[in-house]
Amino acid sequence: MASGVDQAVGMGLVGFSLLLFIYYTLWVIVLPFVDSDHVIHGYFLPREYSVILPGIAALLLVLFVGMFIVVVMWKNRKPKKTQ
Repeated sequence: MASGVDQAVGMGLVGFSLLLFIYYTLWVIVLPFVDSDHVIHGYFLPREYSVILPGIAALLLVLFVGMFIVVVMWKNRKPKKTQ
């Protein structure tokens, strides 16, 4: 069973992910249909970042997963037997 702290951290991560999803969805799907002089454009980054930031995030994710695999394989390696 998860403790109260684990549940709170989990709910915080879910809430953060939901806010990030809503922000990105509004930024990429809704904002192009809003006039460029509208005040809502001040709350969002320029459109070119909508491609650059997820690309960097994906690159970092692949890097960290690869590093994790290398560390686990390094710790679990068995020394070569010499005869």
